[in-house]
Amino acid sequence: MKLVEAKPLKDYRLFLHYSDGTAGVVDLSPLVGRGVFAAWLQPENFAQVTLSEDGAPVWAGEIDLCPDALYLQLTGRRPEEMFPNLNLRLVRA
Repeated sequence: MKLVEAKPLKDYRLFLHYSDGTAGVVDLSPLVGRGVFAAWLQPENFAQVTLSEDGAPVWAGEIDLCPDALYLQLTGRRPEEMFPNLNLRLVRA
């Protein structure tokens, strides 16, 4: 699954649409003003979101977010559900 659309909305929310049909809105307002996200204190900077070649939402100033983490936030799924190999345990021979 790949992020195919990211559209900025009011109040630092982002509409996301993934290649598997999953779509919805995530609230990114808790990030505003923290570290590199200080750039978003000017709403016009947040509105400049684009998608990188690998499907990550990106902004000027080398700001990007992990599309997988956003998918988890959007769907409420756990990482182990999305990446089953995380459940594998190392076994000593």
